[in-house]
Amino acid sequence: MTIPPYDLVIIGSGAGGGTMARALADTGVKILVIERGDFVPQEDQNWDPDTVWRQLRYRATETWLDESGAAFRPYTHYCVGGNTKFWGSVMYRLRPEDFGALEHQDGVSPAWPIDYQTLAPYYDRAEAMYSVHGLAGSDPTEGPRGPYPRPPVPHAPVIERIVGQLSQQGLHPSPLPLGLQDGCVLCDTCNSFPCKIHAKSDAEVCGVRPAVARPNVDLWTNARARRLITDAAGKRVEAVEVERAGETVRVAAPLVIVSCGAVNSAALLLRSATDKHPDGLANSSGLVGRRYMAHLATMMQGFHPLRVNDTVFQKTVAINDFYLAGPGGRYPLGQIQSQGRTHGVMAQTVAPQIPLWAYAAWVARGVDWLAMTEDLPRPDNRVTVDASGQIRLHYQPNNLRAHAALVAEAKRMLRKLGFWMVMTHSHKSKNTTHQCGTLVFGTSPRESVLDTYCRTHDVDNLFVVDASFFPSSAAVNPGLTIVAQALRVADHIRTTALL
Repeated sequence: MTIPPYDLVIIGSGAGGGTMARALADTGVKILVIERGDFVPQEDQNWDPDTVWRQLRYRATETWLDESGAAFRPYTHYCVGGNTKFWGSVMYRLRPEDFGALEHQDGVSPAWPIDYQTLAPYYDRAEAMYSVHGLAGSDPTEGPRGPYPRPPVPHAPVIERIVGQLSQQGLHPSPLPLGLQDGCVLCDTCNSFPCKIHAKSDAEVCGVRPAVARPNVDLWTNARARRLITDAAGKRVEAVEVERAGETVRVAAPLVIVSCGAVNSAALLLRSATDKHPDGLANSSGLVGRRYMAHLATMMQGFHPLRVNDTVFQKTVAINDFYLAGPGGRYPLGQIQSQGRTHGVMAQTVAPQIPLWAYAAWVARGVDWLAMTEDLPRPDNRVTVDASGQIRLHYQPNNLRAHAALVAEAKRMLRKLGFWMVMTHSHKSKNTTHQCGTLVFGTSPRESVLDTYCRTHDVDNLFVVDASFFPSSAAVNPGLTIVAQALRVADHIRTTALL
């Protein structure tokens, strides 16, 4: 089949690709967005914990291999909007200190090639595009900024009391910056669930749908990019090879943007090896797939048998007092956030031998939290693919002492709040949420894969715009930074007449 050429092909429709599509849609050039999955249907199952967590209705069905060669099913979703359809809409800016080199207990978090001020105006635009709610000045670690586009989401009574008690402990609780649309009903199935009423600020709602409303933007769903085809010199991508509707087609374009997520973007470049790029496309540095990072994350629940928690929307507060240094210490520990309500079936997926009624009674008396610490870049933490294209994730978490200290502080905090018991759970080496760092950006082609505008050093017309470009993971949710950088890259493409 012959496919008419496009001016721009964007592979992936998540935070990077969906934002890029919207940001460049008004140029009038012919844009094709290629999405491996389909639209998530608006249906009752969107908000059903059993369907989402036990049946895994929306989860990707493929398996990856871990460092030992064992197969596992990653927490990832192939759909229009990508993983943003299932995020909790927490949209933080990196702290100004995150852009510089920071010494951690297990090593150094490297500096970025840009600083906070460079990205600040794009953070402003990203927050407006994704309707972020928050309160400027409430977080002692936040960088210089103006007001949020939307006011903070009010705390439920139980959380409001906890916020007061946290302040009495000498902490500085602040509202979580949340991307929510008008019409949000503040339900208890936001975090890790798709929104049945499209009131969550995800990349489909905020990026893809406004883009494809224009006649110059096409969207292919259920279309998987297999590899990138270069010219004979290996300096430009000539076409994208796509598997669609049971056949393989090639789509030509003078500009290609890859936004498949840190694991799959690296895998696509590795699968696209040629004689000119024998170790994978754009891999003269040897860094394609390396430096994989995923936050150290421990889910926590404070439990009291005599306190029924009637909160519906619980995810509204964060504590950043330990973000840059632990109590009396020199090393950063990370962030503590309240989380969406845990449902009994969600807990039962961790320990299925316990009856569901027992879990339901337990979680009704719990308050849910997340302790999150920065994961440091290590060359041996990497993504590889074999001859068949099978993804293998070699990953061992690091900075473990700092995370243990943060979990200890969170437990101490919760016990001071009067909780009898604190339960914890971590995904450890199988963590594929907040994945980043596999195609690091920088100024030196020997030490980075991408330049500071996310164009590959080796291939002139190839950009990668997702969390792959992160030199460090920081300790806040990466979504807003992906969106902000996408807007910055879009401006660069416009002003340099690449389209």
